[in-house]
Amino acid sequence: MTDRPPFSPVIALLTVSAVWDAQLGAALKEAGLTTRKYGLLAHIQATPGISFSELARRSQITVQTAHTAVRTLVDDGLASDATAHAGTASDLRVTEKGIRALELADARLAELDASFARGAPVLTRALEGLHEEPFGLDLRVSRPTDEHDHE
Repeated sequence: MTDRPPFSPVIALLTVSAVWDAQLGAALKEAGLTTRKYGLLAHIQATPGISFSELARRSQITVQTAHTAVRTLVDDGLASDATAHAGTASDLRVTEKGIRALELADARLAELDASFARGAPVLTRALEGLHEEPFGLDLRVSRPTDEHDHE
């Protein structure tokens, strides 16, 4: 018989996250979106005319990946780029179809949030704000913090 490893809050959070990511994925599929598309579309809606570099920064992806993802949103009729030619700043906007998809996705997310909050109210409160600044980590940097950095 092997000893069970000690409790890991990181592993627990990843496990819970995987379960809820699957729930969100299923809910967003109904709106014709994926988690990434939902995030990008929400950023575009919140900041019409957002640049690709700012969209990439907010989404924690590369600018090239942002271009590819936005092309998919445009091809799906969810977003438009009024000035989509080389050398010109983009003018990214959410289309009417995109607005309807976001409204449906937002409603499904609200249902999931309510269900999560009912089942784990203490965890819900503990998670508030962590997506914006998780323990002061710079999410654009993928190296572990060296404990000597804090001396």
